[in-house]
Amino acid sequence: MDEPPDRESRLAAAQGVAARWWEAVLVDVRGRWATVRREPDAGYSTETVVVTGLLVVAALIVIAIIVAKVTEAANGISLVGG
Repeated sequence: MDEPPDRESRLAAAQGVAARWWEAVLVDVRGRWATVRREPDAGYSTETVVVTGLLVVAALIVIAIIVAKVTEAANGISLVGG
């Protein structure tokens, strides 16, 4: 039977996947940057999408914090008389 991979080989495999992912991201960003430099107005929509994405992420973080606080407060309510 095959032995399960040890921790070091799993870590190396994960690092390889992460390295390939970052390489793909960099290639994509470089391509988009080249487009923006050729067409200055093309970057406006990209900027709008990035800002909107950051606002969505911020809103999700705020919602998660509120849900955690409300859940914590709700768990603190005692239903037993006293």
